[in-house]
Amino acid sequence: MSKTSKFVLRIQSADGTKRIETEPSSTTKTLYELVREVFGFNHYEFALFRERNFTKEVVSSGSQEVKDVGLKHGDILYLRLVEGPSTSKAAERSASVNSLASSHSSTFSNASFSREATPSTSSKPSTSAAAAATAAVATESSTIPQEDAVDLELYKQDGRIKRDRDEKLCRHNSNGRCVHCSALEPWDENYLKEQKIKHFSFHSYLKKLTSGAARGKFVALEDLNCKIKSGCRDHPPWPKGICSKCQPSAITLNRQPYRHVDNVMFENTGIVERFLNYWRTTGHQRIGFLFGKYEIHPDVPLGIRARVAAIYEPPQESNRDSIRLLDDPHDADVDELARQLGLQRVGWIFTDLLSENLASGTVKHVRNIKTHFLTAQECILAGHLQNKYPNRCKDSSNGYFGSKFVTVCVTGDEKKQVHMEGYAVSAQCMALVRDNCLIPTKDAPELGYIRESSDKQYVPDVYYKVGGQFHAINYASSLRGNGFCII
Repeated sequence: MSKTSKFVLRIQSADGTKRIETEPSSTTKTLYELVREVFGFNHYEFALFRERNFTKEVVSSGSQEVKDVGLKHGDILYLRLVEGPSTSKAAERSASVNSLASSHSSTFSNASFSREATPSTSSKPSTSAAAAATAAVATESSTIPQEDAVDLELYKQDGRIKRDRDEKLCRHNSNGRCVHCSALEPWDENYLKEQKIKHFSFHSYLKKLTSGAARGKFVALEDLNCKIKSGCRDHPPWPKGICSKCQPSAITLNRQPYRHVDNVMFENTGIVERFLNYWRTTGHQRIGFLFGKYEIHPDVPLGIRARVAAIYEPPQESNRDSIRLLDDPHDADVDELARQLGLQRVGWIFTDLLSENLASGTVKHVRNIKTHFLTAQECILAGHLQNKYPNRCKDSSNGYFGSKFVTVCVTGDEKKQVHMEGYAVSAQCMALVRDNCLIPTKDAPELGYIRESSDKQYVPDVYYKVGGQFHAINYASSLRGNGFCII
């Protein structure tokens, strides 16, 4: 074949993107060999996929040609390291490995074998290999997280906001539509501002990402990473070396435009009253976990509401100013009981109440825009719990993105009455907490610190923007916990 028939493919991996040159008549086995050579691998424990979310695997085969897969000049493939043949094409990969091992050993056993560093050459699985492949596929499908029922229901809705015909501006009949009465998108900023909605819903955010001409083809929901990527061979490990391939990017704190949960509702007042009785009796603060379910929120386009059915109070030690959670030996039993009742953990609740006048029943108003809404320690605990209970999402490469776990604070309002307010911390806060970059302060509860890089941990630069100028946050400066809150 002439040289002009060759075309270029891009291979994207965690270490960057590289290009290879191949021919339409080349086999996918040759494609794997080229990728192995250009990335410098000494093994074949990797897989190539057509989609960014690692679906539509291109299987290594000695009989299947590149043109049969549908690849053409300029296409991009996504590389992911795998451990053994348990991928989306487990049958083909297991058969390839079994066939290869059989050619090297006459005493081959289907129960155990060694995987050689050679691309697969066979695509016809044996009976035992097919059974093993079926088991591998079943195991893999069981590990894929199942999204919540409310998410599956919202995926079926378009979320467009219908408007009635305007008698003054519309000049068409009742069957027509114009700019004054056509349906609005669920993320329409003017509509959200009129309805006093601060953040559009997460599913509205997904609809916005997948709208337009590209239809979300290049959209990928990835969690922020604050750690050095492991396995870089260009230099000694940290702290002796670091490069742009393994170094995490600097972080600029931004306002998150969406929220996973738009409203928190308690099924009855008795749930909260029983929880507050401890404070009314002792004057000590209290923490509890919210159990309930998620449902569609009708007041927000494609919104989600957390309906709370019960509050579970774990073992704890508390006083007027602090709470200390203790190990809970019944934690797993509580989750199992809730599961059988059709409930799940949807959030946590805590009190910050200080009596001002016992006769009138008023409490102090200590949390406001001049002080803080959440302390840095509360933001860190909220981030820890949100990381512990992540949101299952099919559009993420690892199956999880963000969290629906809510935070409810019971405190005094402007009228000095007991008041509840719901919060959630942003994905940036979750990442900083997960990677142990954010710590609280001793003397200023509303301020938090970013750790300084040390020999044991590299901490990326964190910036915030005020008045059009960027400012760096390091171990000698602080940031307000309110910047992470989504109210």
